[in-house]
Amino acid sequence: MIKNLMRGFGALSLALVPLVASVPAQSAPAPQGPRTAEVTTLADAVGLVKVVEENRTGYAPSHFKHWNAGLHPSDGCDTRSEVLLDEAVKAPAAAAGCKLTGGTWQSYYDGQEVSGPDTLDVAHTVPLAEAWGSGASAWSAARREAYANDQGASASLVAVTTRVNRQRADRDPAEWLPPVPDAHCRYVGEWVTTKLRWQLTADNPEMEALKVFAEGPCEDTVVQYTPAP
Repeated sequence: MIKNLMRGFGALSLALVPLVASVPAQSAPAPQGPRTAEVTTLADAVGLVKVVEENRTGYAPSHFKHWNAGLHPSDGCDTRSEVLLDEAVKAPAAAAGCKLTGGTWQSYYDGQEVSGPDTLDVAHTVPLAEAWGSGASAWSAARREAYANDQGASASLVAVTTRVNRQRADRDPAEWLPPVPDAHCRYVGEWVTTKLRWQLTADNPEMEALKVFAEGPCEDTVVQYTPAP
């Protein structure tokens, strides 16, 4: 895929104190405010992603608990349902237990308008297996759960048709891109956004593919990310 892209496009005090007999108890650290979003070009953002050989040894979907109770546990909707409600072009009806019916969505990967939630997946922009091989294998179970249910950034989870999400599987942009060319820059930008938000790495083929877009057709793409807590 990279070769084809290159043909098509031409080739991210300790202050000293005197010793005293007793030391006053330290006050608790002040709570941190909201993290500031980082905004940069796609090319500069790609340059911020560390290149490390990917290792998916030991991966299993069960290492990432999903879906959990979502942002609003009292609403009875899990993360998947909350994302569907948030991304709906026309809101679905929600019955007891957050059973969704009706509604309309736009699947940007393949440009399809979808009626009803049954043929939709809520996809992780960077798939779970890719995340595992790019650094998440060293995380705690709680951090992996936070990643798998991340609604703190709009790029992390996206509602797309089940068919196109199954086609993508766990492949990175060196191996798969959305079938709609107009979606490529958004997809690559959101991929890099998610990698930076969660401090995930990229392997060499993946990095080369990202550079092709960052230095070519997507050079005007802006990346905005907030480091995950």
